[in-house]
Amino acid sequence: MSDALHGYGRIVVKIGSALLVDRERGLKSDWLRSLADDVAALAREGREVMLVSSGAIALGRAIMKLPPGALKLEEAQAAAAVGQIALARAYSEALGRHSLEAGQILLTLRDTEERRPYLNARATVGTLLQFGAIPVINENDTVATTEIRYGDNDRLAARVATMMSADLLILLSDIDGLYTAPPAQDPDARHIPTVDAITPQIEAMAGGAASIFSRGGMKTKVDAAKIATQAGTAMIITLGSRANPLDAIRRGERQTLFRAATDPVRARKRWIAGHLNATGRLTVDEGAVRALQGGKSLLPAGVKRVDGEFRRGDTILVLDETGAEIARGLVAYDSGDARLVAGLRSSAIEEQLGASARTAMIHRDDLVMGRLPTEDAAEESHHAR
Repeated sequence: MSDALHGYGRIVVKIGSALLVDRERGLKSDWLRSLADDVAALAREGREVMLVSSGAIALGRAIMKLPPGALKLEEAQAAAAVGQIALARAYSEALGRHSLEAGQILLTLRDTEERRPYLNARATVGTLLQFGAIPVINENDTVATTEIRYGDNDRLAARVATMMSADLLILLSDIDGLYTAPPAQDPDARHIPTVDAITPQIEAMAGGAASIFSRGGMKTKVDAAKIATQAGTAMIITLGSRANPLDAIRRGERQTLFRAATDPVRARKRWIAGHLNATGRLTVDEGAVRALQGGKSLLPAGVKRVDGEFRRGDTILVLDETGAEIARGLVAYDSGDARLVAGLRSSAIEEQLGASARTAMIHRDDLVMGRLPTEDAAEESHHAR
């Protein structure tokens, strides 16, 4: 039997509140253990798995036995504060049965929309993955207010997937995929196993802006698919309520696959190359040019000159000694510190700054050589005609 998850090395899994928490009985421990079994199986194969989990407010509400009905903002935030501790403990225990560590990450919309917190979040999640831990990510409901909220974890999961250049985003849902119409209302609705591109017709199936089905539900999932697939991440929607939901995907149980538009790394490089304004310049020596051409990160030792004022996370140009642009990327240092460490070997950087510092001036994942590849430009020109 073929494995529907074959070829996906870095996977983000989104888990909704209803899958994890029963309003009266609290945490669905058996289901969570079955999910942890699936995650552990993927981890043993060398896959990297990140979990984007709802459930803090619902779990906190159950623990504190709050009455039914809408909660005030401060009540919801208090419930989240209680529930988040319980949720983190539950994930830690479930994954710990497989000798896996869980690392909690709490984000707001601002953390993935602004460059500096975005880079910090990406670095932390990436380091957890390097350590073999399972990042468990949630919206920071204890402090998030309306203007800085995602409002749904489908979009948050899509942002996390693109931030981490994931190969696949899985939305565990209350439905086993996309249908031509809401199946509860239309007995003739047909399941769609694969979506090659998100067209207006596909969006209409999920409920357009004027539709009675437009609030939440499938619409937010298709919105998440647009975010993910345009950045190079494939997405699957499938039924999450069954035990071992990831293993069910692997066995080929009903699901909808949204195919990725491009390779994730390539899409990220295109974003860096074409959509950000450069605020500074680094002039590098011939050795650094050769290293960059060989796919290496830019180290401070190869930097001869720093021009401009910039902050960590800004886009800057990399120039050779003739002044020609050879690359651009997201810098890991503020301009003041960049000037202090320019030309220094790694061993001397900590002594110069008086604190532990990052090894690379620009990490290779945050750097693109030259402009957009010529084949991309030709392809875009072809489509424009």
